[in-house]
Amino acid sequence: MELSKEIRNKYTAVIGLEIHAQMLTKSKAYSSDINEYGAIPNTNVSPITLGHPGTLPKMNKKTIDYAIKMGIACNCNIAEHQHFARKNYFYPDLPKGYQITQDTTPICTGGYILINDDEGNEKKIALTRIHMEEDAGKSIHDIDPFNTLIDLNRAGVPLIEIVSEPDIKTSQEAYNYVTEIRKLVRYLDICDGNMEEASLRCDANISVMLKDAKAFGAKVEVKNMNSIRNVKNAIEYEIKRQILAIENGETISQETRNYDALKNETSAMRTKEAANDYRYFPEPDLQPIKISSEHINSIKAEMPPLPNYLFKKYTNDLGLTEYDARNLTDNKDIALYYENIIKHTQNYKAAVNWLMGDIKSYLNKYAVTISEFPILPERIAELIKLIETGKISNNLASQKVFPKMIEDTKLTPLQIAENNNWIQESNEDNLINYINEIMNENPEETERFKNGEKKLMGFFMGQLMKKSKGKADPKTASQLINKTIK
Repeated sequence: MELSKEIRNKYTAVIGLEIHAQMLTKSKAYSSDINEYGAIPNTNVSPITLGHPGTLPKMNKKTIDYAIKMGIACNCNIAEHQHFARKNYFYPDLPKGYQITQDTTPICTGGYILINDDEGNEKKIALTRIHMEEDAGKSIHDIDPFNTLIDLNRAGVPLIEIVSEPDIKTSQEAYNYVTEIRKLVRYLDICDGNMEEASLRCDANISVMLKDAKAFGAKVEVKNMNSIRNVKNAIEYEIKRQILAIENGETISQETRNYDALKNETSAMRTKEAANDYRYFPEPDLQPIKISSEHINSIKAEMPPLPNYLFKKYTNDLGLTEYDARNLTDNKDIALYYENIIKHTQNYKAAVNWLMGDIKSYLNKYAVTISEFPILPERIAELIKLIETGKISNNLASQKVFPKMIEDTKLTPLQIAENNNWIQESNEDNLINYINEIMNENPEETERFKNGEKKLMGFFMGQLMKKSKGKADPKTASQLINKTIK
């Protein structure tokens, strides 16, 4: 679809996102059935999951704690008193015929997510609510050509639903918002954030309006976006589609649309002429919840440092670039490993370079995570100190000492360098003697260097490294060559 910049600029997009995050609990929300992705279909079920008459749910307390963690991270108000509700609707993958959720008393209200807008400026996206509920099963349409298959392993898996206010204005802001949500749930260890496995799912509510209009346009909901990039692409497509339709005199229908990633287009699934009547009423089989401020504070005390806090710490306090800070905070385990390095060194930039250079290369080469990396963070700090004090060169540290540290994790970098006779020669008297020998052996090159032929520095450095068997401190050596020859 082609849309001129002039026409696009006449309109404002209004976007709100609903994100469902599956909780990383061992069991389901209201039963002891296993919560596990990838099991044989219909094996993680029981009479409770299947909604048999007479069965009763029992609250999984871990889901409450996980929801509180997310609420704290998003600066929400945590409700002291709350109860569950039944949301009634009928789909083949909903065995009970209703979903246990929260209606009038969500566990979290208000709050916000910090993102960067299209210009890179910080922007708050306000949240309406975060509430707990259970997932439905999965309908499978692409195995049997004649029938829909049902897998109820997912039925009853605990979810939190994170509902934003319609504060998002562009597809890029939506991309940044979902990225931040995924980063947060991973930092908190409450969800793995894998959209491909549907443990993180996003529905987008999109409308467009003329910039001087006072009323929102008709809202369209888009589903089936299984990656953050697909969220961005689907929203961008839908914004253009709605603007072109309005420009052509058409009326936007309030409907639910499906996104096809291969065609990069949305298509109508069903219309929404009226609000669904879910006939909410209080869940009679679960007791109301009361959450004390002491319990909230105990959870807060156990939480890791969050990405926004670390980003500001790295850029404002440690003087790192935004690029370095963003790379460090993209992954919680990487950030925590870095935090442990800088407990033992103040050379913050060198720590970044080692983590994003040699260490990251090792992780990529062997397809392992930082938690499986064999070298302790304090050993990396010791290696940085050896380079700082001139005992070894950066090149020797990377090419020889670092691989030996991986081979034998019990040895310190200093022990490895001493055992292999790799400590740099920084004694000025010894280095001057070497330089004098080189001058006597190469009088022509010496005279040319005296006369200003600076490129010969490389020649003399090479000769000095041979004389010292590669142990001359390069910085000291270059100063002494200039001083001695001239």
